Amino acid sequence: MEQRVRMNERLKIISTELKCHAPFTLFGAFTGIACMLLFRNLEHDTSRAVFYVFHPGHVLLSAIVIASMFQLHAGRGRLITVVLIGFFGSIVIGTLSDSIIPYVGEVLLGMPIHAHEHGGFAEEAHIGFIEGWYVVIPAAIVGVVIALIKPKTKFPHAGHVLLSTWASSFHMLMAMGGQMTILNAVGSFGFLFLAVLLPCCFSDIVFPLLFVKSGGGACHCHH
Repeated sequence: MEQRVRMNERLKIISTELKCHAPFTLFGAFTGIACMLLFRNLEHDTSRAVFYVFHPGHVLLSAIVIASMFQLHAGRGRLITVVLIGFFGSIVIGTLSDSIIPYVGEVLLGMPIHAHEHGGFAEEAHIGFIEGWYVVIPAAIVGVVIALIKPKTKFPHAGHVLLSTWASSFHMLMAMGGQMTILNAVGSFGFLFLAVLLPCCFSDIVFPLLFVKSGGGACHCHH
């Protein structure tokens, strides 16, 4: 009975977060499309360079929020637990939102995927912690360290949305190769919305609370 009550409380938190984040997510998706229209003629290598500015930034912020959320709700658990949850949570979820979801969208929309002749999936999908490990992994480590020093979750939500959206946008710009169509623009909007909503709600709230035994936790909607 008690476990069911805790589950209902968590579901209410998730539902509230989705409602709170949806308007910001829509705004972020619109800015992503605007960004793609503005820079639609960028070459692949230039888009890739910009992607590896926004993606590590998103991972850094995610690591701070995930590790902080876990500490604030679990009463500062063991150091190794906080480090592992913050590090792997930010890497996995950041990769899913910035690389995997955009890549799936690119494939379904029939965009050309640019990769070297012998490039594998990690290069085609631009998996950051593999292809750009030298910037993505340090970003996650720094984020966890910041959270250990001063746990904080009240980051400006618009900033989080924009980092995630722009990373996904430039990922899709790499695939377009300067050839944007109406179908690509409309389809990209849907995938951008999904790619932003997922990390904002799942990584910041659901993921860290999965490891909190005591349950509960207040909504941290951003105003």
